[in-house]
Amino acid sequence: MTQFRPKYVTFDCYGTLTNFDMAGAARRVYGERLSPEAMAAFVEAFRGYRLDEVLGPWKPFLEVVQNSIERSCKRIGIPFKPEDAQRIYDEVPTWGPHPDVPAGLSRVAKEIPLVILSNSMNSLIMSNVEKLGAPIHMVITAEEVGAYKPLMKGFEYMLDKLGCGPEDITHVSSSFRYDLMTAYDLGIKSKVWVNRGHEPANPYYEYTEIKDIGGLAAVVGLEPALKRA
Repeated sequence: MTQFRPKYVTFDCYGTLTNFDMAGAARRVYGERLSPEAMAAFVEAFRGYRLDEVLGPWKPFLEVVQNSIERSCKRIGIPFKPEDAQRIYDEVPTWGPHPDVPAGLSRVAKEIPLVILSNSMNSLIMSNVEKLGAPIHMVITAEEVGAYKPLMKGFEYMLDKLGCGPEDITHVSSSFRYDLMTAYDLGIKSKVWVNRGHEPANPYYEYTEIKDIGGLAAVVGLEPALKRA
């Protein structure tokens, strides 16, 4: 493994750092109304519609959740109630990090500034960031950018705000569809895939794989590579 020490380490937050439990929230709201098979289909539909909803013009994240839930209900054949979507949305700021995150982030933050580029709202994200257990140099939301990932605008905005180029950062995500494919297209050479089991591996996108954030320090040259899990 070739080690590269970037000027900044940039992150996706929801799913990569924060345990983004949309599937669990959907089950908590709809689990008693649906069979196990229908619930599994609902969760998968909800996942796909959330991606579809962020590909157009920016809208508040509550609308992303509401529209995705409404479309999922229509597919499964159950009534949609706005208050159900609100319950799921209201869970988001309560979610904390994956267990490996605080120690892994803290090790890197001692020597390299950490930046978050998140598909979130200004009113939501800081509650999640405060639970990460490490200092974050900068937080950029889709609301601030006016666009959601995987659109390129957020990455371009982040690089401009940091005053650096794609060659200066390492971008870390558990998602190819939201982050790593776009990072590849923008010429960000140093990419890290945290394998949280969300998506299958895709070596075409030229990344370093780690199983958790504990492996990040070795990737960015702060620890011998042999120590990396």
